[in-house]
Order: sequence, then C-alpha cells, then structure tokens
Amino acid sequence: MVTSGPHPAHRRPRVIALVGVDGSGKTTQAHRLAGALTERGLPATYWQNAGGRRWFGRLAGRLGRPDAQRLLGRGGLLLVESILRWLAIARALVRSRLRGRVAVMDRYAVCQYASIRAHDGSRAAERLARLAYGLFPRPDVTFFLAVDPGAAYRRIELRGEDHESVDFLATADAAYRSLPEFGAFVVVDANGTLDEVTARIQERLLPAALYARP
Repeated sequence: MVTSGPHPAHRRPRVIALVGVDGSGKTTQAHRLAGALTERGLPATYWQNAGGRRWFGRLAGRLGRPDAQRLLGRGGLLLVESILRWLAIARALVRSRLRGRVAVMDRYAVCQYASIRAHDGSRAAERLARLAYGLFPRPDVTFFLAVDPGAAYRRIELRGEDHESVDFLATADAAYRSLPEFGAFVVVDANGTLDEVTARIQERLLPAALYARP
C-alpha cells in the first residue's frame, strides 16, 4: 500500500528516485520501473548510484579488516562514499539528459544524507554533502521503499553478498524518516512480494507519467 506522499507528477518525469534501507528492494524495483516506462513509450534508463561501501567492505575483508569503516575510518569512508555517489549521480543525469531518457535512480542524494546520519557523521559533513549535492535537480518523484528491518535483514542474508545488523537497518530507516525531505516522499510498503511492490509503484506512477504533459 502507498501510505503517503504527493501526486507523483504533473508533467512527464525526467528523474525518478527509489530510496530506502539496504534490503528494501530498490535495485529490483528500479530495474522493473525503467523497463515498464520504456515498454509504454517513455524511454527510461536504470542507474545505480552506489557509494562504494559494499566494494570497500569486500576489500577490507581481503586485507584482514572487519569492515570498510575499520579500513578507511568513519570520516574517510563517508567522504569517499559521498564523492563516489556524487560522481555516479552526475554521470547518470548528464547521460540521461543527452539521450532524452528518464533517469530511474537506484539511490539519490537523500541516501547520502541518511547515510551520514545513520553512521553518526557530523552536522558539518551533512552540510557539505548538501552543498555539493544541491547542484542536482530534485527528482520529479522519490519513492521510499518502507520495509521492516527484520525483513530487510533476511533479504540481505539470503543474497549472501554482505551483512547488516537489524539494529543498524532500524537506525538507517530512522535516519531516512528524520530527513526534512521525507514529507515529500511517496512511501510504498515494500514488505510484500516483488510483484506486489512493483504493482504498488507502477499503479502510483505510470498513469501520471504517461499522460502528463511533456
């Protein structure tokens, strides 16, 4: 069920963001949404805007460190993550605009603000991130995939690529909900099956996107 948020679009969207904690289904749903829009005559491209935290976690393991934060330090990891995500978003926006395609973003600027809050980053770090990411346009619609931390934990464990604790996932969820942007998110219940969540997102977006003015 879609629980909150404004009507997604009064004109055809250029940027759609899917955000939420790890294990909420962002990647799968962003792929599906890009495909659905394209099939219906609104060309769209999926973009992954990761900050490299998972890659650095694997590197840390190879170097005998317990996690990425122990490898780079809390401040160092947040800085690297902020830079890498900024570059990924910039690339996605430029390429999508040049190709005349909708950018379906798997993570966006708000994910970095939430990451800073969830990892106890300083207010100064968030202010700097907001200054840098403020160059990017706000998405026409931001879907927040709301998932129970326990369900997210089980999904992460099932894929077997990385690990997050239930406590941290709850902290990350709270970080998203504390953002000033949260009131403008379209909150989607992401606890169901993949097809159920897909239907909730597409029911909310597709009619408005396809029939809105260009």
